Amino acid sequence: MKKLVIAVLSIFAGLVSARAQQDAQYTQYMYNTIAVNPAYAGSRGVFSIAALHRSQWVGLEGAPTSQTLNFHTPVSNSVGLGLSVVNDEIGNGTNQDTYIDGVFSYTVHTSEEGKLSFGLKAGGHLLNIDFSKLRNYGAESNLPNIDNKFAPNFGAGVYYHTERFYAGLSVPNFLQTEHFDNSNTDSSSFLAEERMNLYLITGYVFDMNQRWKFKPAALVKAVKGAPLQIDLSASFLFNDKFSLGAAYRWDAAVSALFGFQLSDQLMLGLAYDREVTDLGAARFNDGSFEIFLRYEFLTRYKRVLTPRFF
Repeated sequence: MKKLVIAVLSIFAGLVSARAQQDAQYTQYMYNTIAVNPAYAGSRGVFSIAALHRSQWVGLEGAPTSQTLNFHTPVSNSVGLGLSVVNDEIGNGTNQDTYIDGVFSYTVHTSEEGKLSFGLKAGGHLLNIDFSKLRNYGAESNLPNIDNKFAPNFGAGVYYHTERFYAGLSVPNFLQTEHFDNSNTDSSSFLAEERMNLYLITGYVFDMNQRWKFKPAALVKAVKGAPLQIDLSASFLFNDKFSLGAAYRWDAAVSALFGFQLSDQLMLGLAYDREVTDLGAARFNDGSFEIFLRYEFLTRYKRVLTPRFF
């Protein structure tokens, strides 16, 4: 069963005439915003470094994994800069996607608390597909490999926030890149296609009392040729240190969320997903796990400000 499923998944990753390919998904999207919206760059007001690792469908050999690494910082009252690296892999290297982007944002004050940021990102995508590795799972393929094929791309976004509310709209990649099968004289034949993904993210922080806060959040992701993805989450924050919550990915998974502000500079986030589809009941699937780390270089002045919750 494991060999059959991973073979199907690996072939699907680069299937001829693939209709759409979505960007990686994250349960802790509220902390990993810059991976999908360049306008977030510099919004925390300090030099921030964040990393996330996601292991999907643990127990299934060759199941998808994702990693993100980013840093961003304000360089003036209006300008933010950063770098974002995203890596996705499926089938123990059968299919690997790496995105590297430089990020720029410009912020205007709309009120005493409100800030509206406009962001741009530019970089490229490396695609590597090694169909020969399917032999490890008892499958054969006559499709040609793709060896670190580079495709340039750019994206944009807007992001508005106050001390308690945030909302953003973004398209991380505008160019719809097609990776062609050179062995076929028909130019309409291709191995994989990258399509535009549209993201809407929002959230709010409610004060319940002096110790407890309530943090609902939502992420909507749309791409032509694939179902609409809606993520809803709700967390409770205690003493601005500990957070515990749950999330639901529409018709896909339920999740548990945990966060701990280890110090003024270091934060740890954990998430566990369980599929609500037939895949979640499979014996080989132990769910999906995420770990998130963020470190910030705080100044003495920044430590006395109201904590940023997103």
